[in-house]
Amino acid sequence: MQYGICNLSIVPLRFEPQDPSEMVSQILYGEHFKVLEKRKKWSKVRLAFDHYEGWVDNKQYIEITEEEYNKFDEHPLCMVGDMVEFVSCDDNQLMPIPLGASLKALDFFSHQYEGTTIVEKQSKENIVDTAFLFLNAPYLWGGKTNFGIDCSGFSQMVYKLNGYKLLRDASQQATQGDPLSFIEESEPGDLAFFDNEEGAITHVGIIMKDNYIIHAHGKVRVDRIDHTGIYNPEKRTHTHKLRVIKRII
Repeated sequence: MQYGICNLSIVPLRFEPQDPSEMVSQILYGEHFKVLEKRKKWSKVRLAFDHYEGWVDNKQYIEITEEEYNKFDEHPLCMVGDMVEFVSCDDNQLMPIPLGASLKALDFFSHQYEGTTIVEKQSKENIVDTAFLFLNAPYLWGGKTNFGIDCSGFSQMVYKLNGYKLLRDASQQATQGDPLSFIEESEPGDLAFFDNEEGAITHVGIIMKDNYIIHAHGKVRVDRIDHTGIYNPEKRTHTHKLRVIKRII
């Protein structure tokens, strides 16, 4: 088994080993992974954080040992806490790194960092406040940052920034936590899941108080939620059909 770590700001994780292939997720600075298969130009990897798999360009990560992989796995929570921060590289050049990037490997990279750091697990009451850090971020399939994010990447990153692990896709996240019988039972920070005409869960959002929801649809936005689903007041219609509400924390 081989291992790797991302030493760049953001690296696309692709469905197939080629540049035109769709981006299914992103690897942020400092995130480490197992290398399941290595080819001449591409590697199939499994991320340590959520076990998500995809293909990454070999030029966009560096190899680490199993001992280093385990060390990063055991390292306590340490993440970038602002929309964009910078690390100073050993050649005195600055590199931007995004909100939620891991700072576990600063010494390993010989990088210097003086920005905002998240080092402790937060309470559930902080979930909605964290969600607003992404408000108006444009929708991007496979994205995980303020500069482009999808619905499940949004919920995953918000929970991650508060010290909790969610899986990557909405359908996977829907397997976590405890279901609630009625929307009236929900609390701010709970997750609402929505399905398509075939019954497959394809969307997720974060419940707010007073029957509001924040979610990524075109952009990260706030809409109303009721027993039917998400109601968009601008379009005066429901855009997503409610399937289940889950309490993760």
